[in-house]
This record gives sequence, structure tokens and C-alpha cells, in this order.
Amino acid sequence: MRINDPKNRTEDKLLLGIDIGSTTAKLALIDDGELIYSKYERHFSQVRQKTLEMIEAIKDLLDGRSFTVAVSGSAGLGMANAARLSFVQEVYSTAECVRCLEPDTDAVIELGGEDAKIIFFTGGLDERMNGSCAGGTGAFIDQMATLLNLSNTEMDELSLTHRHLYPIASRCGVFAKTDIQPLINQGATKADIAASIYQAVVNQTVGGLAQGRKIDGKVMFLGGPLYYCKGLRERFVETLKLDEENAVFPEYGLFAVAIGAALYSEDGELMGYEELIKRLKSSMRRKERVSTLPPLFKDKNEYQAFIKRHTKNSVNTEYAGAYKGGVYIGIDCGSTTTKLTVITDSCDIIYTYYSSNKGNPVSIVRDQLTKIYDEFGDQLTIKGCAVTGYGEELIKKAFHIDFGLVETMAHYTAAKYFDKDVDFILDIGGQDIKCFKIRNNSIDSVMLNEACSSGCGSFIETFAKSMGYTVEEFARQGLFSMAPVDLGTRCTVFMNSSVKQAQKDGASVQDISAGLSLSIVKNAIYKVIRATSPDELGQRIVVQGGTFMNDAVLRCFEKEIGREVVRPNIAGLMGAFGAALYAKEHCPEKSTILNAEEVKNLKHESKSAVCKGCTNNCRLTVNIFNGKERLISGNQCEKGAGIRLSDDEKLPNLYEFKRNLIDSYQASDDTSINPPSLRDTSLRKGRLKIGLPLALGTYELYPLWHTIFTQLGFEVVCSGFSTRKLYQKGQFSIPSDTVCYPAKLMHGHIETLLEQGVDAIFYPCLTYNINEKKGDNHYNCPVVAYYSELLQGNMDSLKQTKFLCPYLNINNEKELSRELTKVLSAHFDHIKKSDVTRAVKAGIAEYKAYMQRVYDEGACAVQFARERGKRVMILAGRPYHIDPEICHGIDKLATSLGFVVVSEDSVTADIEPPVLGVLNQWTYHSRMYAAAQYASEHADAQLVQLVSFGCGVDAVTTDEVRAILEHNNKLYTQIKIDEITNLGAVRIRLRSLIGALQERGQ
Repeated sequence: MRINDPKNRTEDKLLLGIDIGSTTAKLALIDDGELIYSKYERHFSQVRQKTLEMIEAIKDLLDGRSFTVAVSGSAGLGMANAARLSFVQEVYSTAECVRCLEPDTDAVIELGGEDAKIIFFTGGLDERMNGSCAGGTGAFIDQMATLLNLSNTEMDELSLTHRHLYPIASRCGVFAKTDIQPLINQGATKADIAASIYQAVVNQTVGGLAQGRKIDGKVMFLGGPLYYCKGLRERFVETLKLDEENAVFPEYGLFAVAIGAALYSEDGELMGYEELIKRLKSSMRRKERVSTLPPLFKDKNEYQAFIKRHTKNSVNTEYAGAYKGGVYIGIDCGSTTTKLTVITDSCDIIYTYYSSNKGNPVSIVRDQLTKIYDEFGDQLTIKGCAVTGYGEELIKKAFHIDFGLVETMAHYTAAKYFDKDVDFILDIGGQDIKCFKIRNNSIDSVMLNEACSSGCGSFIETFAKSMGYTVEEFARQGLFSMAPVDLGTRCTVFMNSSVKQAQKDGASVQDISAGLSLSIVKNAIYKVIRATSPDELGQRIVVQGGTFMNDAVLRCFEKEIGREVVRPNIAGLMGAFGAALYAKEHCPEKSTILNAEEVKNLKHESKSAVCKGCTNNCRLTVNIFNGKERLISGNQCEKGAGIRLSDDEKLPNLYEFKRNLIDSYQASDDTSINPPSLRDTSLRKGRLKIGLPLALGTYELYPLWHTIFTQLGFEVVCSGFSTRKLYQKGQFSIPSDTVCYPAKLMHGHIETLLEQGVDAIFYPCLTYNINEKKGDNHYNCPVVAYYSELLQGNMDSLKQTKFLCPYLNINNEKELSRELTKVLSAHFDHIKKSDVTRAVKAGIAEYKAYMQRVYDEGACAVQFARERGKRVMILAGRPYHIDPEICHGIDKLATSLGFVVVSEDSVTADIEPPVLGVLNQWTYHSRMYAAAQYASEHADAQLVQLVSFGCGVDAVTTDEVRAILEHNNKLYTQIKIDEITNLGAVRIRLRSLIGALQERGQ
């Protein structure tokens, strides 16, 4: 390939470029302007060794000639310094390559193993790179292929046949696994999941890197993932709406950085082959100092004593002779693995299975049940069977299992078998951390990691595979490390970068294995449990989950908390064992499980569908068994499952009530359904359209603004409730990937209003919220208060209309009238001060009437629950959490589980917040504290707090609400939500709450 260098740097010269990325090494050799050699190989973190091997392989091309060389790439600086070679920052290398080969390029998108960047050329060089996080890169794609039990090639080919796309997070692999696993367990096709993974990468690139800057013009795509993955290319082209001429996928896409480095080397030092080899070998002997920790065991004798102590906590798993009689089967269809146990009447285990579910749990369970039937034949009588875990519903329906139970109860049942006085249980699984405190022989509090799987077993598994080890081999490596690497307690993708750096600095596999074990333990203790001392955990601790079969993790845990714990010999099977024990305790008269013939003949297929029961348009996965029985998943309410409830069967839901109230205001021309104060249309003059974005602070204040503008003669256009499609309309202008999802949605609401041709859009800056006199102050959230200023500075499309974002005081009727008059009269001729004064008075009256309706409905809902013996759930959040796209139907899920759902503002009108340990200066915080107090004073009320990822101020409320509830011996449940729907995990959380309440007899 000819390199057209306008500076003629390549003429009569031999130039060598070396690109060391996070996972691969690339060479480019240019001789007299011709690319005569290029190579691309994975280095498996052996950067200097691999570089040396690749240079030695081209000895014939280099020996006897003088040449210049330069190194580039995210992992190249250390080697370049150690070998005394020139280093070029990769952005400059890429830019130089593009200037020579495609000079009319407007932007470059490059994805590497753990690196991602966008370089904008139009309007001056502007580059955006990811930080330490490897989300949305090649490493992320590798992890997802492993999760689906596919090669990268297989996943790519499948993606091209997809029919539907599911929302999947790509900020890091552990988040994505949390989203993908329910799809797998619900039967979604691998083709759809594969394409959705690629779409997640696109969304991460656009949202996380472009940060609001539009990607258009001629776009070049570089890097391994974009070179090899045709499905990924397809998703980028469709999302960015590029035609063939403007979407450039060059043949040199793998080597662009190396080519650029070669071009930059032209002014460097001339050297020969032997000198380069000498420098590279010298660099291999130089190692950087890494932070280390004390060894896990002083010697092998201490390790043997450790093993001997833990072998005491055992259940018999080696049954002598052929067993005949009744048995009980427990199945745990977990996040990444499927476990199965068969126990006898004496609780001996005669059969176990533990393996990855390989993306098809139904097939795994069918094979295992068939094996059990074939191996034991008529010797066994299955007296009961229970299933737990993520795939509970799917497996229960497919095989007619007798019982389904939430996994927290299954694990507690198993833990009690080994220590009847257990007071704390910690389970670290593939991507879940579950821990629960036991008080008075019942679960007192449940803590689960949220959407993040920081430090769980799946990370060790992925990293072990990347190093060429099995999980067991990798775990053994760390036991006798003399200098474990200190990797800290960061998120796994950040930790991944730390691991890579430690390797580059010379740390051994043994040292890294031991260091990872300690990081996992610290993540569990300090990030999930958030303990400040070991005494907070308890005195009788049982640890379980496959991750604790790693002796290094177990040892680290005991050393960190300073006490001995119980690890059963079946720690990885505790969910399945607990399910089997549950089946034994609740033995039915006759098990309904499919017989041997029925299991062998079971046919399972799944297809995707979209529910049309309401505007949510839930994406459903329809599982069909033997062509007739069906299980529908993905639905947010009973409609998706084909269930129709009568009015008497429907449980009150304040979230739905509030949504219906807002809907009633939107029909502004139908005075028959409007509140009385809206029927006066005498002031309407020109019917100008003013848009109100139904986002952030508008939800609760919509009655106020709608009334004011209607009274002033405007036609009020509301953007409506959020949808995924609405979010996608505005995603290209979102400047921050870490801001909360409700704020991100605002961009889509603005675009929706612009599409409707409004004359103006109104979203004011409100430093203060309505003063309800329940706190030390009444501030608004800073994002809610001032987001309009960000929109004004970041959305070019707002130039199409008037954008009104004045600073207003809504607590003073006179000031509000004066400020509104000033703003509106500057843009609209018909505005008069007297009209605005009347409109503001009507608006404030309507706001108060709206809030009173909410209070009254809350009282009715509580009365309904008490008359019928139902539990009350205070779904506590912020006004925008009623939006169906933000809360993802959690309110409807709660009613389907038997809760009457009320909002935090509907039951706290007469409740004062308790004495707090923090400054109570936000209106919505005051409501949550008062709601926690209400739940503490009423035995039938439970509080579940909704928290949006990225919400900084809720870091205060979560701890304070928990403290209020736990001080009053109440359970605290928190659900973190973002743009991804994961009702499977939420269902587990809420069913765990129900299980804990049942154990308490409530």
C-alpha cells in the first residue's frame, strides 16, 4: 500500500512504527513510501516479550539497514522509556495517518482492546478518550462473547440476523452482564442479544465520548473491533445515519496508529536491527516497583491447618452404594451458572451439578434431569423439587417444578443447616453479592449489590481466561504469593486497568491472583455491606457462593474481619441445596415435575414480541414449551402476560394515579375533564404554542405552569411521558455520561417539543422548591434547578425557537407574577401584568388542589390496604420517578406482588421528619425522611427507596433513610435505576423483602 505523505518524509527511508495497545501489538514498516509489512497480534499483557518476538520475526527486512523507529499506543510509553525509543501519543499518530491517507476526514472513531477515542478534525483537532474504564471497547465485547458462550466470530455472525434490540448498559462489562443475564434466562435469542451488545457499544461511544458534540460528515472507523465485527459496523452506520460515502472502514484500520508512529519517527535516531534488539532485551530486565501486601499464608503448614478447620463444615456428598428411595431436587439457575443438587431424606447429597449455563439454562436443566433419570432409573422417587435464582420462572414453567422461592430464602435455609445460630450470611456469586443479617431466627435486613457486579466471581473468571487459566488454577496461584499486589477496592473495570499495569510493571500471576482476592473481599465489606467494623457483620458468619470456594478469597475475608467463619464444603451449591431442603420441608403429596419421557421430549423455543397493551410498548420474550405452554417475560404489568384484572382486583397505585392526573391536564381543550380552574378561557388571545418538557422539575409543578399558561391564552404543548425512543432523540446532545437518567431524558423532551413546532419552550431555573416547612431549607436539586442553562449551551436545535429559562421564585406569588410578566412580555405582545397576576393566582391554587388530591388518594389507598389486609409500599423517590421510562414499571411490579403502592408525598402531609444527623435542606429529602418515619410508625407499611444512578445528593438520603428505619427495627430496601430495564433483579429484591417480612411474621 502506498503512503501518500505530502511532506515527503518516506522517500528513500525505512520507517518502523510500533503500536502497543491495551491488548494487542501492531507493527507497520514503510520502505520508500510503501507499506511493505504489517502485523497484528495479542500480547496477553506480555508487552515487551511480544514486541521482541515480532521484531525478531522481521529480521530479514531490517538486518543490514538503518531505520528510524517510534512507539505509540496506550501501553507503549513504559516500554518506549525502558528501551530508550521515541514515543508518540496515539492521538497524534492516528491524526498523522489520517492526514496522509484520508485528508478530508471529519472525524475518527477508534475502538481498541480497552481504549476508545473520537478525534474531530473539522474546526480544529479535538480528541475525546475514555479514562481507565474499559466499557464499550474490545475487552467488553470479548467478555460478552464469553458470557454467551460464543466466539467473537460467532457472535458477530449472529448479530447480523437479529430482529430486535434490547437496551443494555455498556459502561462496563459487569453492568452489561446484569442486563444480559435476565434476557438469557427469559429466552431472548442470542442474535438479538449480540446485536444489542453492539448497540450498547455504539451508545457508549456516542454518549460517553462525543459528550454532546455531533458526529457527522465523513467518519473513519479504526481499531480491531471495528475491523473484524461487521455487526458493530452496521450498528454505527445505522445509528449515525451515515451513507456509504461517509462511513469509511479502511483496509489499514488495524495499523493506522502504527503507520502514524512510523511517519513521526522520520526525525528520530537512526539505528540498526541489532541495536533495536539489544534495547528491547534490556527493557525486559527493568521492572517498576508495585505496591504489595503481606502473604496470605506464612507457609504450607498454616495453609493445611486452615483447610483442616474448614473441612469440618461438611455435608455428606459421597453416598456409598446404589441409593434407593425418595429424593428432593434443588435447582439454582443463577446469573452465570446453573447448580443442581439431589438430596435424600437424611439430607445426604447423592448428585450435584455446577457449571456455566452457557446462555441456555433450559437445555442445561433438561440434560441434567435426563442424566438423573438415566443414571438412577426406577431406584429414585422424586418427592419434591424447588428452583431458585434468576431463571426461576423459566425453569419452573418448563419442567413443572413444585416450588419456586426467592434466592435469599434458599441461601438462608441452607446456611441454617450448617449453623442454626447463624446471624450473618455473605454470598458472593458470579455477579451478585448478597448479604443478610439474621435476627430472632428471621432475615432482618437484606443487602444486594445494585446493577454493578464490582469484585464478584465473574471478574476473576474473565481475567483467568484472559491469562489462559481455569478459575481453579488461577485461584491456586494466589495461595502462596509472597507479595500480593495491592489493587484497591475500585470498580472491576478500573481494577482491570490496575491489573494490566501491575503486569506491565513485572508483577507475577501469583501476586495478581492474591491481590484480586483481597480486592473482592474489600468490595463486599466496604462497598456493599458498608461496614465500619467487623462487629457490624455478626458473630456467627456463614460465607457461601462459588467465589468462596477460592481459598484465597476465604483467607482474605477472615484476615480482613479478624475472625473465623463457616464455609460449607458445598459453598458453591448453597442455593440449590437450600432449594432442595425447602422442597423437603414443604413436601407435596405428589411432585408435579416432568417424568423421564417428558423431560427428554421437551421442546423449547422463544420469540420476541412487543406488547401493545399500553404506551410502554414493553419488549416481551415469549417462551413456548412443546408448542403450547407459554411463559411471557419482559412485561411491566399483567397486560403483557395476557392477564385481565377486574376493577375489584386492581390494587391502588399512587404512581399510576399521579400519571393519570397529569394526563388529564394535557387534554386542555376538553373542559369537561379539566379541573374547574382551567375552564376559564376568556383570556385566550392568539393561541400561541408554549412547550412544557415533562421532565425533572416539571412533573410536580405541571399543574402550576399548565394553569398559568392556559389562563394567559397559550396552547400548552406537553412533551408527554418519556419513552426509550424519546431518549434516543436527544442522546447525541448529552454532554455527560455520568449525569442521572432523568436529566439525560430532558434532551429528548426538548427535541420532541421542537418537532411539534412550538413557539417557545419554558423550563425555568428554580433555586428553591416549594417550602413545605419540614426542613432546615427547601432547595431544589442543582441538576433540576439549573439544567436549562446546560441545555441552552449545548443544544444547537434550541435556536429554532424561543427558550425561556428565567430564574423564578415560586414561593412568593407577587414576585412570581412580576418576574413572569417581565420575561413573557419581552417575547409576547399580548401579555399584561394584570393577566399574569390572575394566572399566577389560579396556578398556585391549582397546584394546591393537585397536592390535596394526591394526599386524599394516599389516604384512600392506605384505608383500602388495611380493610383487605394488604401490605403498603411507600415507593419513595422524587416526583420524576413516576415517569414510566424512569421507574421502568417498578410500581406495577410491586402491585403484582400484592403491595398497595403509595408515593412518599401522599402519606407525609401530617408527618414531621425525625431528628436527623444531617442538614435537612432539600424539599424532596424532607419528604423521604418523613416517609421513613411514617413507615417506622406503621407495621403494615414498608419503604422502598428509588435512587437514580448519578444522583449525588441521594448519597446523603440513602444513609439517613436507612438509619431511621433500622433504628425502628424496620427493613430498608433500596433500588438503583438508570436507563436500563432490569425488572428481574428488582423482582428478586422485592421478593426478598416479602420473604423477610414472612420470616418476621408480618
